[in-house]
Amino acid sequence: MPKFAANLTMLFNEVDFIQRFKAAADAGFKGVEYLFPYDFDKNTLAEELQKHGLTQVLHNLPAGDWAGGERGIACLPDRVSEFQEGVGRAIEYATALNCKQVNCLSGIAPQGVDADKVKQVFVDNIRFAADKLKDAGIRLLVEPVNTFDIPGFYVNRTEQAIALLDEVGSDNVYLQYDIYHAQRMEGELANTIQKHLARIAHIQLADNPGRNEPGTGEINYEWLFKFIDKLGYDGWIGCEYKPAAATTDGLGWIKALA
Repeated sequence: MPKFAANLTMLFNEVDFIQRFKAAADAGFKGVEYLFPYDFDKNTLAEELQKHGLTQVLHNLPAGDWAGGERGIACLPDRVSEFQEGVGRAIEYATALNCKQVNCLSGIAPQGVDADKVKQVFVDNIRFAADKLKDAGIRLLVEPVNTFDIPGFYVNRTEQAIALLDEVGSDNVYLQYDIYHAQRMEGELANTIQKHLARIAHIQLADNPGRNEPGTGEINYEWLFKFIDKLGYDGWIGCEYKPAAATTDGLGWIKALA
């Protein structure tokens, strides 16, 4: 059975963020992830993890003005210094939280900028981050995100992401494979996971359409989980979905796997 981590940005929104650590533990989760830790004191977050016996599985690099609609800055030529500063901040938090991997959101491709320049900026930024994170004992992940939900998102397909990681040329950068985003952009979930298993350091899930919990849409998760187990994937799977109702009411899909 896969190891599931509760995404505290998406799940347990019935309570305030800090209370979600307890809620996740009470629901049986052993790991947690969330988009960003930076609005909270890192020692407070570390205390919550320890208090509830949770592993911090993942968080993202700083991604610009999220509330203002930015979805990452790694591909933006005029934000390189900000990106590099964000890597340092991510290392501080990940170290305090004993989080062994962080994810990079590429951002929305800037209009009116040469495509080759955008690509080079992204590759250079990822190479910089991978090196700095490696020194700190932290893996870097890159996540393709579908362009239906975020039009213009720069890294949006698995093969594109793999080609970019190959160009980066670091042994410390991996693929974050989000099943929901992949289903929307390309399908072929099982074959793609199998093909790139060695490059996948983290998986996330949600069903489609709706981005709700497994069993609410078109993806045959019961079969897919067995397939992923058969492949030997031993990483975490982050539950990054929008509960259709109360979070705990929608966790039956996990109990059914036991």
